[in-house]
Amino acid sequence: MVREREITPLPGLPILLALIVAEGLTIWGAIHAAQIDSPGLVITYLLLAVLAIFLMAGVFVVNPNEAKVLQFFGDYVGSAKKPGLRWANPLYTKKRVSQRIRNFESGKLKVNDNEGNPIEIAAVVVWRVIDTAEAVFEVDDYNNYVMVQSESALRNLATSYTYDSHDDEVMSLRGTTQAVADHLKREIQDRLNRAGVEVLEARISHLAYAPEIAHAMLQRQQAGAIIAARQRIVEGAVGMVEMALEMLSKREIVALDDERRAAMVSNLLVVLCGDKSTQPIINTGTIYQ
Repeated sequence: MVREREITPLPGLPILLALIVAEGLTIWGAIHAAQIDSPGLVITYLLLAVLAIFLMAGVFVVNPNEAKVLQFFGDYVGSAKKPGLRWANPLYTKKRVSQRIRNFESGKLKVNDNEGNPIEIAAVVVWRVIDTAEAVFEVDDYNNYVMVQSESALRNLATSYTYDSHDDEVMSLRGTTQAVADHLKREIQDRLNRAGVEVLEARISHLAYAPEIAHAMLQRQQAGAIIAARQRIVEGAVGMVEMALEMLSKREIVALDDERRAAMVSNLLVVLCGDKSTQPIINTGTIYQ
């Protein structure tokens, strides 16, 4: 693997000013040599002027959060990162690589979740280049590589989780968004390490059932929510009934036989688990009538 090697080229401004002055002097010298009818001297001054122009081609600008990858006939020389006007060998090729933070949103991918349900999913990925040599030499096009590998990681993530779960201990795409986002970030980073890219953030931006099953899955989701809610209600109601019977027995407020205890449990469960409010009936007789 080609690792980044940072270099600091010569300051460009002093060299540029010196070359401009030299260019002016050589032109003046060529004119003066022509006036005194000295062809050899004219040719010498013209060659020096061409050399000054050639050396000016080595001047280049490095912007903030940007790097120039320098190569000499295919050999990697180094990466210039220090901002400003710089000068290097005019024969060096200089490839610009931005190190600014970038982001992109993937297209809506149609995949199957862990239960085989077709869903639509998309993600936003925030990234930047941290190793310019790897970004240029290890992959053909690092921009396209980031997009393709991010979508591939997103597909793999979608198959690892269910769309939704009513159990708090089971991770799902809709229920545990932060954990899923962390998993997606790690998944993408593992794929982009060879490209010299750092993933700063990755989050799901779109999540829905596929249109052909959206209505059916909505009904299933509603039914699942109702069942989960009923389970919670029943668990709470049983606990309240148990507490009520225990307190009545402990404080010796009233003594109930098994039949009346069962009737009381039934009445309390109806009151606590019913969808609508119950209508009380006042017993004006004895406890057994």
